[in-house]
Amino acid sequence: MEKLNGQQIEKHLNELDGWSYDGSSIHKTFTFKDFKAAFAFMARVAFEAEAHGHHPNWENVYNRVVIHLNTHDVGGITRKDFELAEAISEL
Repeated sequence: MEKLNGQQIEKHLNELDGWSYDGSSIHKTFTFKDFKAAFAFMARVAFEAEAHGHHPNWENVYNRVVIHLNTHDVGGITRKDFELAEAISEL
């Protein structure tokens, strides 16, 4: 898997709504009605992550889920991160 450069990352980010790059991962914050809705979303993301063979770093506080994606094996961002981000965005 090839590590993407800054220009490639920006190009892919332009195709995703609400995702940002912080220098080490792409990330997005999702806000829901309550904890139950946030947890249900996390369960759906878990199935997507497993299907993609790629797993997020994430945190959940009440109705908010923050997802960070990067590819540890290459020490940066790859197409794999954007593929999972796109699948998550479609949930």
